[in-house]
Amino acid sequence: MKKTLIVMAAGLGSRFGGLKQLSKFGEEKLALVDYAILDAIDAGFEKIVFVVRDDIIELFKEEISAKYENKIKIEHVCQRINSLPANFKAPANREKPWGTAQAVLTCKDAIEGAFLVINADDYYGKSSYKLAANFMDEKISKDVCGLIAYKLKNTLSSVGGVSRGVCESDAEGFLKDITETFELVQKGDCIIDKEGKKYTGEEFVSMNFWCFAPEFMDILEKYFIDFLKENSDNLKSECYLPYAVNWAVKEEIMKAKVLCADEIWKGVTYAEDKPEVEAFLKASR
Repeated sequence: MKKTLIVMAAGLGSRFGGLKQLSKFGEEKLALVDYAILDAIDAGFEKIVFVVRDDIIELFKEEISAKYENKIKIEHVCQRINSLPANFKAPANREKPWGTAQAVLTCKDAIEGAFLVINADDYYGKSSYKLAANFMDEKISKDVCGLIAYKLKNTLSSVGGVSRGVCESDAEGFLKDITETFELVQKGDCIIDKEGKKYTGEEFVSMNFWCFAPEFMDILEKYFIDFLKENSDNLKSECYLPYAVNWAVKEEIMKAKVLCADEIWKGVTYAEDKPEVEAFLKASR
């Protein structure tokens, strides 16, 4: 089966204070998405679809995509507020698109075969792409997707609290539930969330690194339509990809295999994260 990488690069970077997806690191001046592209090519992916906004597409092509046009097949799609299923219309005063579920659905006609979804402004590690590629070659089906999950202790920021989807799996390693957890910070030898609950750090969390068969697009579209029926008039409501998977799992529409990444995740939630990420990349690459 052919493998497509979907890169969600339409974010606003509100807490970061700018376009995180284009922020450069190190002497080579590479963005985190550059590492993702290089690692995906090395793992055997054949196409990349970038989900961007209309106002940044030309800049994104110039700074990122142009470097890889001769190395891998590339397509760009724009996530727009009014890109909705038939019979739905966005409120006139809505200011932002509808979240990661809509971002992935925007790529429905662009994917070729199975697809991996990632954030443009996250560093996932080289071996994680190979883990995903092997799963897509050997295990993925219309009934089974894959989540490359990370240990909580390997996903924190030293600058401030972060939100993470904490995963619960069954004895066979299939996802049972994802619990969204907020303001996670390291406190001594444990990690504490907004409610004061303690974690060891060994818990697995979702970092939006998902493998799907092409049939998942139909499942996602149904979930998005149901979401819009309840939330289309809400100016700030967003439809999230992990929630869609969680729903499909609970409805027994599909299973999600949790695959354990042996990597340290890095990202720039805050501008102050950048020096730490830069030092990590210099030491690890």
